Amino acid sequence: MKIGFNMLLWTAHVTEEHLPLLEKLKQAGYDGVEVPVFGGELADFEKVGKALADTGLGAAASSVVPDEEHNPISPDPKHRQGGIDYLKGVIDRSKALGAEVIAGPFYQPLGVFSGEAPTEQEKDRGVEVHRKVADYAAQADIVLAVEALNRFESYFLNLVDDAAAYSRRVNHPNFGILFDTFHANIEEKDPVGCIAPNIDQIKHVHISENDRGIPGRGHIDWPGTFRALRSAGYDGWLAIEAFGRALPDIAAATRVWRDFFDSREQVYAEGIKFIKEQWAAAA
Repeated sequence: MKIGFNMLLWTAHVTEEHLPLLEKLKQAGYDGVEVPVFGGELADFEKVGKALADTGLGAAASSVVPDEEHNPISPDPKHRQGGIDYLKGVIDRSKALGAEVIAGPFYQPLGVFSGEAPTEQEKDRGVEVHRKVADYAAQADIVLAVEALNRFESYFLNLVDDAAAYSRRVNHPNFGILFDTFHANIEEKDPVGCIAPNIDQIKHVHISENDRGIPGRGHIDWPGTFRALRSAGYDGWLAIEAFGRALPDIAAATRVWRDFFDSREQVYAEGIKFIKEQWAAAA
């Protein structure tokens, strides 16, 4: 098991100005960071990747679909090809970081709805795109992990069962799912019980409190969650994902309108202590 921290608490694009944070996270005990990959030049990510290696930190990456022109489930073949090209670029940048996994809802643009449930045709189109992209990811030794989001952000994959079924449909060794405690808390009938039946597909985990603040200060069933993951043999990243109001664009996208903590340092200092305690107690 490795403990990471999602850099979206500070920025949507990690650059040299953020590199001092890496040393702070290393000193706090983290094994690595999760870096947002939403664009930017390859050279930027190469610099960050070198800094991570020099600091002794591992890496994961996260990404999204930026718009309809890059939508993997679009009926327009040009848009689907745009999705393939975009995700290949994400893989190239993530490889430069030294990332092991790319996680996120990279199957449809966020906040876009059809007004209906996802169709079999949309699933077929997505599977075709993601299988091709997974082939490309395999060449970089990277695993893709799609994230089930709550119904207010996405309509294509909302439940862990849905995401796992989709991943099995893609049927590629470099493709799986991300389990996010925040979204599971909203959508699942049993946010803990959905873990074990789908552990074969879970390649990445977001530790995110019900209000997206400091893990352990809300009402997520953390003891049950950690027991379910550990007893099922999960041994990948546990990456803290928390959001604040410091970055207006991210605050707007994540619907964060109030402060959930006193400082960002408080989140990563308290968060890692909490995860280590909970993981040990789950043995």
